[in-house]
Amino acid sequence: MTINHRTTVRSFDFITFSLMLLLAACGLLFVFSATSTLEQPFSSFFIKQCIGICGGIIIYFLCLIPDYRNVIRWGYVAYFGIIALLIFTLIKGSIGMGAKRWINLFFFKLQPSELAKFLLPAYIVNYLHMNKKMVIHSFGLFIPLLSMIIASFFLIRKQPDLGTALIVLFSGLILCWIAGLNKNFFVYGIALFLIMAPLLWSFALKDYQKNRIIVFFGKGDHKKEGYQIEQASIAIGSGGLFGKGLFNGTQNKLRFLPESRTDFIFAVLCEEWGLLGALAIILCYIFLFFRAFILIMQLKDIYAQLFATGLLLHILLATIINIGMVLGIMPVVGIPLPLMSYGLSNLWITFACLGGFQNIMLRCR
Repeated sequence: MTINHRTTVRSFDFITFSLMLLLAACGLLFVFSATSTLEQPFSSFFIKQCIGICGGIIIYFLCLIPDYRNVIRWGYVAYFGIIALLIFTLIKGSIGMGAKRWINLFFFKLQPSELAKFLLPAYIVNYLHMNKKMVIHSFGLFIPLLSMIIASFFLIRKQPDLGTALIVLFSGLILCWIAGLNKNFFVYGIALFLIMAPLLWSFALKDYQKNRIIVFFGKGDHKKEGYQIEQASIAIGSGGLFGKGLFNGTQNKLRFLPESRTDFIFAVLCEEWGLLGALAIILCYIFLFFRAFILIMQLKDIYAQLFATGLLLHILLATIINIGMVLGIMPVVGIPLPLMSYGLSNLWITFACLGGFQNIMLRCR
């Protein structure tokens, strides 16, 4: 399906596009604040994030070119390649901070688990389209999908990257639920999880993951595993209503706050812009997702609805989990804040998914 220039301008959703750029710009501002020093105001992280945003905008518009139906079809095939890349990462991946999550491509490091976020919805939607003659509520229909989702979860968790693994798992399961997977599966699944919880605690979680959960419930050594959340709480509380001012956050500037440019960038925002600034950013995310899901509800093609929803689900989940863990209402997991945290792979996939969403809006509205 081709679209002309007038149709593009009329159907292009400038609201979601503007909110995306606003959040990315705010993220860049706080990456600068978190990494600048007197000796080196423009750090390598800030420069890479600038390049990443420029590259992300290009990726966004490149994702508008192909028909989304072709993206779904080719994405289905490509997801098998993602599984192969995840296996290759475990064998020959680049090690960083104790994890083997990246493939070194000379100029930058590729994180295959991020590509899974974009291509898993394509795999699920194309599979459902190919088997549309089957009874949609039949559990047998979903067995191959559930097998692929679980395989992806275990391969990503093995890196180890439990945060991304959970995002892929939950977004895949939610998409299957929306597609018609019987609710009894989730009821029995939750019951089985509760029964198996002691075994999972003993054998599935690493020591640092157990300690994070223990700290979340108010126990454990706060000088070790609880240090991040303690410093984040100090930063958030000291920001007050209006904040200490841009670039004036002491927890940030004095380097008390770990991972301030990545997972805990929201704490930097709270310290420097205060409660009002944090609420403004949260409202931007709420408006972005609310606007996007309202547009999805207006689509008449169920497969377009599913694909668009799948592209946004992981962004929504990551936003909720990241802000929740920084505020101390969720256990700490390694999940960046979409569009704002430093990191090229996550940033580019987020731009690609939002571009894919815009692609659907251009062709279906």
